[in-house]
Amino acid sequence: MPKRQAEESLEDAVYTTSPSSKKARVGDNDSRDDGHRNGLNSSIPHHPPEGHQRKDMKNGRIQLNGEKPEEESQQDQITHAPSSSPQAEEAMDEDQSAYFTVSRQAAPTEGYSDLYLDTIDRAVLDFDFEKLCSVSLSNINVYACLVCGKYYQGRGPKSHAYFHALEIGHHVYVNMQTKKVYVLPEGYEVKSKSLEDIKFVVDPRLPKEDVMMLDKVAKDAWDLSGKKYRPGFVGMNNIKENDYFNAVIQALAHIPPLRNYFMLEDLSSKSELVQRFSILVRKIWNTRAFKTHVSPHELIQQVSRQSNKKYDLLHQSDPVEFLSWFLGNMHLALGGSKTKPGTSIIHRVFQGKLKIESQQITAKAHAGDRLRFEEAAEVIVETMRYLILTLDLPAAPLFQDEIDRNIIPQVPLTSILSKYDGRTAQEHLSMRKRYRLLHPLPPFLLFHVKRFSTNKFVSERNPTIVTFPVRSLDMAPYVEPNPTLHPPGEPIWYDLVANVTHEAVRTRDDSVEGEAERKVWRVQMRDRARDEWSQVQDLYVESVATETLFTKESYLM
Repeated sequence: MPKRQAEESLEDAVYTTSPSSKKARVGDNDSRDDGHRNGLNSSIPHHPPEGHQRKDMKNGRIQLNGEKPEEESQQDQITHAPSSSPQAEEAMDEDQSAYFTVSRQAAPTEGYSDLYLDTIDRAVLDFDFEKLCSVSLSNINVYACLVCGKYYQGRGPKSHAYFHALEIGHHVYVNMQTKKVYVLPEGYEVKSKSLEDIKFVVDPRLPKEDVMMLDKVAKDAWDLSGKKYRPGFVGMNNIKENDYFNAVIQALAHIPPLRNYFMLEDLSSKSELVQRFSILVRKIWNTRAFKTHVSPHELIQQVSRQSNKKYDLLHQSDPVEFLSWFLGNMHLALGGSKTKPGTSIIHRVFQGKLKIESQQITAKAHAGDRLRFEEAAEVIVETMRYLILTLDLPAAPLFQDEIDRNIIPQVPLTSILSKYDGRTAQEHLSMRKRYRLLHPLPPFLLFHVKRFSTNKFVSERNPTIVTFPVRSLDMAPYVEPNPTLHPPGEPIWYDLVANVTHEAVRTRDDSVEGEAERKVWRVQMRDRARDEWSQVQDLYVESVATETLFTKESYLM
């Protein structure tokens, strides 16, 4: 039997490629094809075994018995030098797995800069809740998905936002700190003016000119659904039992110097409590909001942590107690001093001075003379600073006749303010005391109408109505004259800004004690631009007549 000649020389056979490795090599064939096209592959042509089939992916036909495609035949006629490109060597490296190789783009593909932006759903976006990843509960490097509104941490190849983009197909995310928008998993930043409204809602900041005109020009706005609202007079979500919290925050947000400070100052270096209150005030006065209400969830969570859960959203608390705690902690968080006055915006707006005269009550004093200061006895004089002035209501009558059984007792505000005229004395333990305000008075006064008293047996509520003037309350009779600071005899006018009211609502109770009362807190606020009054109870905002403001049980004004 004659010897058959070899089809190829031994030198050619030495350089024949070895069989493919058993390791996974994703995209290996594509790398070879690209190498043929770009002239990067080896100069040795690849011959498939005789009798094997190979499909031409470009022309869609099958070659038999080692038949070569037209492109490959032409390519074989050209002699190539071995490739030395690092990219080619990396692509042909058998130990490199494409599974761990992540393709990231620095910029969108040309002509596709608005890719995925049509999937954004503004109706589900709610940036009022605490910025925590919905998977890891971390507050570090949090992104919000602009398709479903959920929070996720990071945007790297191993982050929760990255896997959310791959699994669910939501591709557009905004960084809650920098307000930059990214497309995942590609990883490039989107710079489109159509996203400016979302960035503004994340952190609404009005220019100084607009802030200064809030109380001068009446301006209406509309949300996404076309509902009309007034910036500054929006509802606040009552998550559980935080209506006391909502009333106090709404009142503070309408005090002009306090509001302007937290809307215009850069507080990024301050504590978390200051930053969250600042952003809540800016959201209350947002002129481009997506909805007509805000949620205090982010701020109240921080308050709950700092107060050791004394003030939270699950238990109702006293508004005045919360206000005292909040102002004190805000003062310290803003860098205020415990001893020096006027070291923060809180003290500059609310803090004043009070003179207290005290005298010991002797045992021989008659019942009618217990509150009369004796000239011969020693009088102790001290000065203290205050943020809130407490006003005591006269005792409600225990018994009423048939004619007056339905009459609610009333008292004018000037009557209970006489506590600070320097002449009316009060008994406290074994001391008689009288009070007098000192110049200069703070720009804004906080009055606490003391309605609740608690003893060892029961807690009582005084339903007495306090009548008050809405404009031009003269505080001069209650301030000790000081010609160097204020001309004697000149009035000191104050106008009402906000009024927190209480209402007792009877609830059914099957216990032995009978019916119980549930406390409902509302706030009445003046719209200076329109010279109108609005009443806000959680999500409900309504206009009220000026003449009916005092018909409610005022608690804080």
